[in-house]
Amino acid sequence: MWCYSAEKKSSSTLKVFSDRKFSSVTSLKIEENDRSSDEYKATIQYKETDKNRFTFIFPKKFEKFLMKTVYVYKDSNDFEHFLYSGDFLVNLTSCLYVLIFTEMITLFSCAVSGASKIRRHLAPLDELAFKAHILGNTTDFDQQAFAELENAINAISPAKEGVRLRTGNAEMIQLENSINNLLDRMRDSYRQQSRFVSDASHELRTPLSVLQGYVNMLDRWGKNDEKILDESIDAIKSETQHMQKLVEQLLFLARSDSGKTKLNIQAISLNDMMQEVYEESTMIDHKHKYIFKPAKEDIQAYGDISMLKQTVRILLDNAVKYTPEGSSIILKTMLTNNTPSFIVQDEGIGIRGNDIPHVFERFFRSDPARRKDNGGTGLGLSIAKWIIDKHGGYFSILSREDIGTRITVSLPQKNL
Repeated sequence: MWCYSAEKKSSSTLKVFSDRKFSSVTSLKIEENDRSSDEYKATIQYKETDKNRFTFIFPKKFEKFLMKTVYVYKDSNDFEHFLYSGDFLVNLTSCLYVLIFTEMITLFSCAVSGASKIRRHLAPLDELAFKAHILGNTTDFDQQAFAELENAINAISPAKEGVRLRTGNAEMIQLENSINNLLDRMRDSYRQQSRFVSDASHELRTPLSVLQGYVNMLDRWGKNDEKILDESIDAIKSETQHMQKLVEQLLFLARSDSGKTKLNIQAISLNDMMQEVYEESTMIDHKHKYIFKPAKEDIQAYGDISMLKQTVRILLDNAVKYTPEGSSIILKTMLTNNTPSFIVQDEGIGIRGNDIPHVFERFFRSDPARRKDNGGTGLGLSIAKWIIDKHGGYFSILSREDIGTRITVSLPQKNL
């Protein structure tokens, strides 16, 4: 670019394929009294530049060599021109020196920071290798230590309460803590499973005993007594339906605990969902007064609509069981602190304050609600809790005895 601009300034014509070279000022032949020649001008420019220039980057000989250069080219008329290029070459080389020096500093700093970063990321591996080296070379951690660990593990039982793993070896303390924490979780899971099986067996035993009693009564007297026959058939139907509902709920919880129940999360309208449940409730139950209070704006949430409907039906089923005939049951949607929520409120018997923390436990039923005519299984709210937990939501319960209960379900704003 410098050569091109220099040629355009010195001559109006430009020859692409022309002889071009760099030469030395000392090789120029200047005739006497020829002050208009390019050779003379280039020589004068060199002397003036050399006189005023101060160097601090290059060795003096190298700078002298660059300062003496001239650019020689021929124009389209084959006339030879001489342009002083020493000052340009010195400046260009100075920039290259500065650029190379900057690049070296940058590369050095990158190498230092990169090495530090690599050491920081490899620190866990270094620590692991160091500990492995210690374990491999230590004389204390030998077959005796392994034998102590094996004996300690053989001496414990996950089913026994309070039994802990103790080897007496200080180097195994972290391993002992990890195994003991695992034992605590196993015991807690074992207790929950045992209680669940016991409660499920009790709940199933009751309808089976009733069915067996009515079958025996039919066998003895019901063949010829139509009154006993009708009573027995009605009771068997009722108990069969109750047992079928209980088995279905047990299967749902079993599939849920094993991770086989999957949610189909999508954007839904809470107003539309509650409207559908409200309409089906008024059509099925004529003994209570249903009131639906939708929010003014359409409330959007994310969830599995079939599962959320099941939750609302469970809450309504409880409200119907424990609310006197003719009383009101309210369904409502609202946006609380930008959180989509729906509410089921009744005018029933309410829940005692001590029982509220336990209402979501499996097979738990408050004492006033354990009447046989209610037909509850104690699993409905457990299923509802599992569904809402899987949605990332939560329950809020406000209840007063003999006044009623209000249960609010809050859902996440964003997709899971």
